[in-house]
Amino acid sequence: MKRILKILVVLLVVAAAGGGGYAWLKGRRASGEELKLVKVERGSIVEKAVAIGQIEPRLEFKVKSKIPGIVKTCVVDVGDAVRAGDALFEIVPDPTPTELVEAQRRLDAAQSAYTRAESGWSRAQELAREGITPADELDSKREGFELAAIELASAQDNLELVQKGRIAGRGRSMESIIRAPAAGIVLARNIDPGDPVVPLTSFQEGTELATIADMTDLIFRGTVDEIDVGKLAPGVEARLKIGALPDSLVTGRLTRIAPQAVEEEGARLFEVEIELDPAQAVVLRAGYSANADLVIREKQDILLIPERLVLFEDDGAKTFVEIPGAGPESEPEKIEIESGLSDGLNIEVLSGLEEGDEVVQRPPRDVLG
Repeated sequence: MKRILKILVVLLVVAAAGGGGYAWLKGRRASGEELKLVKVERGSIVEKAVAIGQIEPRLEFKVKSKIPGIVKTCVVDVGDAVRAGDALFEIVPDPTPTELVEAQRRLDAAQSAYTRAESGWSRAQELAREGITPADELDSKREGFELAAIELASAQDNLELVQKGRIAGRGRSMESIIRAPAAGIVLARNIDPGDPVVPLTSFQEGTELATIADMTDLIFRGTVDEIDVGKLAPGVEARLKIGALPDSLVTGRLTRIAPQAVEEEGARLFEVEIELDPAQAVVLRAGYSANADLVIREKQDILLIPERLVLFEDDGAKTFVEIPGAGPESEPEKIEIESGLSDGLNIEVLSGLEEGDEVVQRPPRDVLG
């Protein structure tokens, strides 16, 4: 605790006095110790934001059944390539007595409603021919009759589906064979023969039978900290480092930034999407973890020094460095420089220093005591 207090006192004195750091360095120089010097060099610097996420298919389909039952056959397995319309599973209907009764009741109700609507429509037509029924009332009766006909057909299909597992006739077919909604690769198969299947309805999500994705169109999905998101815009260059492929670099472009933040472990993050360049030298797989460097600004062939050598004053408005004195026994000289782009490690020198100039680097012990 005493050492921590000592560090804080020294740092506060340096920050408040401005020249205090120079005075301390002067004392060390007078004692005969050599100062470490760092040369101003040319290089490149990148200001970037980092997105953390993973590689995912742009299009992913969850396969579900519209009928209840038991899985009879699984035609595909994980990793299989399928085309749109290919058979995936066969479901054997397994209706409960309650489901059969409900299906029959729905059909009976639909039949009664259809009979009433048909009678009303016929009567309205007769009255219209006699000039009694207004045009808007005639339209209303016609629409009611058409809706009743649709509901009757739906109730008939529902009963047939519950009983037999398939619907045939009326120019269309629906059966208990579950087919691929699109071409792609089977990423997951969540059922086996004998497993029960809950149908997808407006009241329930249903059993997820499989996941199919187009693996020829992969993107990066991840999150960026709120501190950096204001500097980003669609079109920004992205350089991805894949966890499973440490020696490879994948490139792309930022395409989407979420309009609203999400909170994760107390941090506010924004979801982003990156479209990967089509010509990549590596084979990517769904689920690969990745970090994406989003290039905000980049400069080549500029003067650089380590940012740790820079002294900031006036809330960063002024920047200084210390350079060796003119003579062998001269004390370091504090000079003002104009700084530019920084990546947190190195900082650009716009003026005040030239390539090859030497800057004093204070050892940690000179600061910490």
